[in-house]
Amino acid sequence: MSKKKIGIGFGTWAWGNKLVWGYKSETDDILLKKTFFDAIDGGLDLVDSADSYGTGSLFGQSEKLIGDFLEEFPKRKLKKITIATKLAPFPWRIGRNGLNKAFQESNRRLKGNMTRVQLHWSTFRYAPWQEEQLLNGLGDLYEKGLIKEIGLSNTGPKRLHFLYQKMKERGIKINSIQMQLSLLTKPSLEDENIKNICAENKIEYLAYSPLGLGILTIPPNKSPKNTTFLRQKLFQRILPKTIELRKLMNNIAKKYSASQAQVALNWVRSHGAKPIVGIRNPSQAKDAISALNWSLTKSEKEKLDFFRSKCLANMPQNPFTSP
Repeated sequence: MSKKKIGIGFGTWAWGNKLVWGYKSETDDILLKKTFFDAIDGGLDLVDSADSYGTGSLFGQSEKLIGDFLEEFPKRKLKKITIATKLAPFPWRIGRNGLNKAFQESNRRLKGNMTRVQLHWSTFRYAPWQEEQLLNGLGDLYEKGLIKEIGLSNTGPKRLHFLYQKMKERGIKINSIQMQLSLLTKPSLEDENIKNICAENKIEYLAYSPLGLGILTIPPNKSPKNTTFLRQKLFQRILPKTIELRKLMNNIAKKYSASQAQVALNWVRSHGAKPIVGIRNPSQAKDAISALNWSLTKSEKEKLDFFRSKCLANMPQNPFTSP
């Protein structure tokens, strides 16, 4: 069983449509702040965001809210957590200095509490030259003492190995890699290769969407309607084909007096990765914290692995993920 803890993801979607459409009230802020504080106090030790979480006038809003919350957070507790954000390699952010302005703006929104900067996705499939230049630019900021840690996201094993070695030649370590991983992601050799590279080089393996956009939390006898068109279509496709998997998860959850969400999180942890779970309210924070109190047995992990391999529906893969 992995001893890795759990991180929290604070994307725009994490606080629902009120923020997306701009109707955020003071009550929402209070609830979010309590959720955030409860999660950290409970032992969730990484906060993940991105400068692209929020569009239009809400661009960077996730980072801004986190920065506001951290201002009220005791400094002694701040030292125990990692505040990570991702900078988007948009087509107009080019050259070695392409992320400099974005970094400065994210750092301002986070009130200087940024621990780790991650390249949000790989540009290898459409602009391979851009990826290495931007990463070298982050390396320059690291050498100037402006960045403490560097991470990658949506980068396959071949590029991970290549970029890790490139940065190692400069004496700079890549601290983490963030990939989509859950019981609903299709098993692949790439998964194992990334896991091995991370283990060999002490790279933190972070797993986003560990709950499969909430599908893995739904009891096998339930089929709820979703509020958005895209999620509704996704649920219609995946839910009927995951009943057996969710039955197994439900049975394991009952054994530990836990939730299916906890089973999904602990499956990710059993694969040596740290899940990043999106939370919207204190009860979800409490549920994620409870997953730290127990572990899957080897037999349970293997059964879940088997049902995952036989699952007839999977989450869509990120199109930007490199080889």
